[in-house]
Amino acid sequence: MNKGKPIIIAGGGIVTNELGELLMIFRRGKWDLPKGKLDKGESIEECAIREVEEETGVQKLQLGQLLLVTEHEYFDKWVQADVIKETHWYRMFVAGVPKLVPQTEEDITAIEWTSLADIANRLNESYETIRQVLDKSGLKI
Repeated sequence: MNKGKPIIIAGGGIVTNELGELLMIFRRGKWDLPKGKLDKGESIEECAIREVEEETGVQKLQLGQLLLVTEHEYFDKWVQADVIKETHWYRMFVAGVPKLVPQTEEDITAIEWTSLADIANRLNESYETIRQVLDKSGLKI
């Protein structure tokens, strides 16, 4: 996919709680999964956990396996150019059903624990990449 565009490395999570619900965020008019850019000096696993914690307020995440790596192109306002975001997606689990706190400075306007039965409805207002990630997640949607 790289057409000479800058590549931004990111980490994200497919997070479930002990009820089997999936953590989803609503950002810029779409349902999404928490993810974000790799900081200098951190591992991709550290990045994935940090970004999920920052965007959702969930703590004490248990990191699972790397599921897949996706790429998508978008205009990055900080770089002022089209970029390729390469996101490394990990399964994550958290005990209990923690309270959620959306990171509003990242344009997250809603956040919820989504039942498996409701995920399909959320995907109608999501991105194709998120469908791919959830297809690989092992969740019975």
